[in-house]
Amino acid sequence: VQLQASGGGLVQAGGSLRLSCAASGRTFSSYAMGWFRQAPGKEREFVASISWSGSTTYYADSVKGRFTISRDNAKNTVYLQMNSLKPEDTAIYYCAATVQWAPDGYEYDYWGQGTLVTVSS
Repeated sequence: VQLQASGGGLVQAGGSLRLSCAASGRTFSSYAMGWFRQAPGKEREFVASISWSGSTTYYADSVKGRFTISRDNAKNTVYLQMNSLKPEDTAIYYCAATVQWAPDGYEYDYWGQGTLVTVSS
């Protein structure tokens, strides 16, 4: 599976962005998907994940209530809607795919290249 993340950019605090992650192949629905982020000088951290069908989602406490993960298996795409953005959300955001899903786990089989989100104060 190849993953291509897009949708990052520069936004003011309080604004919104929607990230997309397009997957190649015909087995997208076989993978649970996750979003992670890495800020400068910090370790990569979990943001959100979604089950194979999209019926179950899980969020880091830092984004709960502001971010929404969703997927469209017909389009082989997973989304991350980010609202009420804060400067501390600034990071490179990565999408990832896994066959065996642990809601807040980091063990993913495939990773995308990342898209930069910058939130100005």
